[in-house]
Amino acid sequence: MQASAARAAPRVGAAAPEASVDPRMAQRLLLVTPARSYRHAAYLDAARELGIEITFLSEEGHSLTREVADGIRVDFSDHLSAVAKVSALAHRRPFSGVVATDDSAVELAARVAAALSIPFNSPESAKLTRRKDLSRQRLREAGVPVPDHRLIDSGADLTAQCAILRFPQVLKPVSLSASRGVIRADSPHEALAACERIRRITRDLADGEERGRVLAETYIPGDEYALEAMIDDGGLTTLALFDKPEPLVGPFFEESYYITPSRLPPRIQARIEETVSRACSALGLRRGPVHAEVRLNSEGVWVLEVASRTIGGECARSLRQVLCRPLEHYVLAAAVGAPITPERKTGASGVLMIPIPAPGVLRRIAGASEAREVPGVWDMRFAVEPGQVVDTLPDAAGYLGFIYAEGQTPERVESSLRRAHGLLDIKIDPLLNHLSAGSAGRRNPPW
Repeated sequence: MQASAARAAPRVGAAAPEASVDPRMAQRLLLVTPARSYRHAAYLDAARELGIEITFLSEEGHSLTREVADGIRVDFSDHLSAVAKVSALAHRRPFSGVVATDDSAVELAARVAAALSIPFNSPESAKLTRRKDLSRQRLREAGVPVPDHRLIDSGADLTAQCAILRFPQVLKPVSLSASRGVIRADSPHEALAACERIRRITRDLADGEERGRVLAETYIPGDEYALEAMIDDGGLTTLALFDKPEPLVGPFFEESYYITPSRLPPRIQARIEETVSRACSALGLRRGPVHAEVRLNSEGVWVLEVASRTIGGECARSLRQVLCRPLEHYVLAAAVGAPITPERKTGASGVLMIPIPAPGVLRRIAGASEAREVPGVWDMRFAVEPGQVVDTLPDAAGYLGFIYAEGQTPERVESSLRRAHGLLDIKIDPLLNHLSAGSAGRRNPPW
């Protein structure tokens, strides 16, 4: 359970203990990351505070981060060439550990680590966590509760494949994240429309197998939760369990509120942790960060996702109000063989991923000053500037921004986030030549 690793608990909002440089951490770490990942700054800050030297391994192309531009640049789709390049450089100056920041980097990171004999998850395990279809199959074989599912070949007769599904179904790409392309269907007609929409969303994926498959799975009713943890030699240590108080019933599954600590009874939290631990074992995960998504109903805990990476970088900032160290400290320290025992503060914290209400051109976001003054709100960040074109899920995977709040209880945190969100006046003008299937802004099928 969350409290199992707790130590002394400072007051809400207390400053994190000053990070001392551990001599064991005066080492060189390889950070495998997309060139445009928004997680770079957090990892750079953590590395400086811990005294760890970071070398970036990223894609060829442009980057706004100097450390990325000065790092090792490879083709992420050519694992053999990338591993050979890193191995040649590591022969002259070895790396002590490897960390992957995003889903798209975990498999390459695993292959590099294996070539360099650095403790890490196996390439097979990394691929399982990135591929929803392969993960579902492995978990079902291990007896871990997952939705019933089947693969749809988007290059074959979709009408026939959709006709045999048992509804309601949730259809999704096999490899995308952040709810992109995830669509509920309640009939064969809706399933067919969803498959065609997913085919458009995934048409630019480099991997033909991933581009040509759709995962169809039985819709699982219930409340959804997210578990953030570290795994070391197969043992799971929970950092946070998030409630998602906004119902996620479809037709699309846009996430919004994340609140921690969870308000679930301790015995239910323990069941979630035990189920996620079983899932990690079934997938062969041995070390590093774990981000898991589950649903809870009268039949038990259902695993929706187990990713071998942290929660998204912007959402991870909310943990600074409940953990005594930034999340990235735990990840980097564990990667160089010096894991840090989690210490927690009292109180609660949360983040709202501000939804995009309609596709079009963002004209203004009014009310931000008033929202920042809501008691409990400690930060607000916008990811989109006026004049930019925005889209809604399931076509897009972004948010307008993030609101962060803290308080003595989860209820107060949620109230602060809802009040702040309610003060925002978001003006989006329709884009007349917007060609996505969701351009009319409809939230109900057919799409």
